[in-house]
Amino acid sequence: MDVTLPKLAEGADSGTVVNILVVEGDPVQVDQTLLELENEKAVAPIPSTGNGRVARVHVDVGQVVSVGQVLVTIDEDRAARAPAAPAPSPAAEPAAPTTPAAPPEVPQEAQVHISGSGAPPAASPTVRKIARELGIDLTRVKGSQRGGRIVMADVRGYIQGLQQLALKPAAPAAEPVVDVFQTLDLTKWGPAKRERMSPLRRTIAQRMTESWTTVPHVTQFDDADITGLMELRKRYAKAYEKAGARLTVTSFAIKAAVSALDKYPAFKTSVDYQALEIVTRDYVHIGVAVDTEAGLIAPVIRDADKKDLLSLSVELDELAERTRQRKLSADEMQGATFTISNLGSIGGSYFTPIVNSPQVAVLGMGRGVQRPMVRDKKVALRMVLPLALSYDHRVIDGADGARFLREIVRCLEDYPEAEIKWPVS
Repeated sequence: MDVTLPKLAEGADSGTVVNILVVEGDPVQVDQTLLELENEKAVAPIPSTGNGRVARVHVDVGQVVSVGQVLVTIDEDRAARAPAAPAPSPAAEPAAPTTPAAPPEVPQEAQVHISGSGAPPAASPTVRKIARELGIDLTRVKGSQRGGRIVMADVRGYIQGLQQLALKPAAPAAEPVVDVFQTLDLTKWGPAKRERMSPLRRTIAQRMTESWTTVPHVTQFDDADITGLMELRKRYAKAYEKAGARLTVTSFAIKAAVSALDKYPAFKTSVDYQALEIVTRDYVHIGVAVDTEAGLIAPVIRDADKKDLLSLSVELDELAERTRQRKLSADEMQGATFTISNLGSIGGSYFTPIVNSPQVAVLGMGRGVQRPMVRDKKVALRMVLPLALSYDHRVIDGADGARFLREIVRCLEDYPEAEIKWPVS
């Protein structure tokens, strides 16, 4: 009996083996985890579909596998036969090569896809979704697979060709455009070692590159005087601990973001560039960046606008812990309306966070420090929190960005004590 890779999620056609938990000869039972697979930023267990002994393990740690590929062969116990794994979808697309395809020539009008039936060019739902988000017309992308099917490597090559076209007039005639995908040889300057990028790091790199190259960023900076807020936090911290939660500045920031999003709904939008439409969400899901050993992951708190400070604090603790243990599902990292990245526990002040597309804004928080400030015509030491708001300038104007950030500041500086006391008073 062969255990094959099932469909992991919508649009998820492949993953990377991160852990193999059995060896040849091991007895296994139905639903026992055989290996763990990383897809996007989630780690999913792959269970046995029957009882028996492991006859062969067909994959290695670090290998990229696609839907329908055989992972493990089991000599099945016929007395306890389990249903066979579902056959791979005929529409499943092979995993794209990990090394980028050679860049095509600069895109030409002659490459436009023409179909006698009027059908669009062949491509997986994942490729179509990314092309739609990036505003790419797939009829202008040349497919490299059988029948002209377009895969992710073709889209990357097309984008690279567009970049070359855009840079060509500005490049000096004697200097060729630098290929950012060329293989680096740094050993000629001294000792160096190579380490393969983890699946999570590759996902982060891809997402950040796509966001930075497709979203026109503006970053707004401001300060919040959180002296009073820290006094309130100190006053109620023990009560929250007894209720099973830690009262943190991030919890207050989530409530402040909820208030600002309600007042300025443009920050709840996304750009559908393919349809030339702006889509406004009727929900408020807040992503919170968590620092893990594997990289930065942002789990999502659903319906944050419907939860009190205690509920948010409890959920934030629980999500952060499961994030560090890599126990999140893919759904728990998707669908955020707005993201908060708090680096205060590490240090530093202002920074320029990158918008996590298709969101249109992200809030960065540095470490609070004491500074002399004028209050009531007197100079006094105050606890000041540095803030940075990055936003998509296609839909957010600078004035609205300033107003949104000022609303965040106002909420943090004038947080009502009544909302903290209830329900732990």
